[in-house]
Amino acid sequence: MRIAMWSGPRNLSTAMMYAFGNRADCAVWDEPFYAPYLKATDADHPMKDTIISAHETDPQIVAQRCLDTIPAQKTHFYMKHMPHHMIDDFPLDWAKDCINIHLIRHPARVIASYATKRDEMMLQDIGFRQQAAVYDKIGGLVVDSADIRADPEGMLRKLCDAIHLPFDPAMLSWPAEPRKTDGVWAAHWYNAVHQSTGFAGPEGPLPNVKAQHKDILAQSLPLYESLQTQKL
Repeated sequence: MRIAMWSGPRNLSTAMMYAFGNRADCAVWDEPFYAPYLKATDADHPMKDTIISAHETDPQIVAQRCLDTIPAQKTHFYMKHMPHHMIDDFPLDWAKDCINIHLIRHPARVIASYATKRDEMMLQDIGFRQQAAVYDKIGGLVVDSADIRADPEGMLRKLCDAIHLPFDPAMLSWPAEPRKTDGVWAAHWYNAVHQSTGFAGPEGPLPNVKAQHKDILAQSLPLYESLQTQKL
């Protein structure tokens, strides 16, 4: 099967990619539309020029690769996608041939975590509006990262059951190291997950959001809450 996991940044998305990538039967692809997004928008992101140089930038080619033969003789193909990378003229028809899952996280946590890496942000940078739009277009399952962190095995079993994929205990832990399947941007964004060996435990109280980010929180919260009503 082809699994498209849709998630904004700072949302357990890399850990989920590592969990599926630790299965012997599953190939993974890290944010395939990131380089096309940067090329098309010229957005001022960390490592922009390096990302554009290192990865395919044509969205049509990327879309076709999402449908190509599953790589490395694996049975399943897990793709980590960011909904805010899917700008208006990028193809999305390929997603109809995938099992689509939408990973969500409370926006206060996303904003606080994102600000540690890139303090300047707009609503479009954290993907809540785009994720709601993608969900409206293609549907799919919804899972909250808080539920995964609170009970990794229970929630991954529940998710696997929902998509008719046998659960594999290998999904619960992985070596503390970078992966060959990481995008080149891992050097900036993945330092914490490279030190992890599994899912972190439950999160504490919601963090305080800086004054300059309060408006982003106010706009994001209803979008998150709407998707949360659909979660597993």
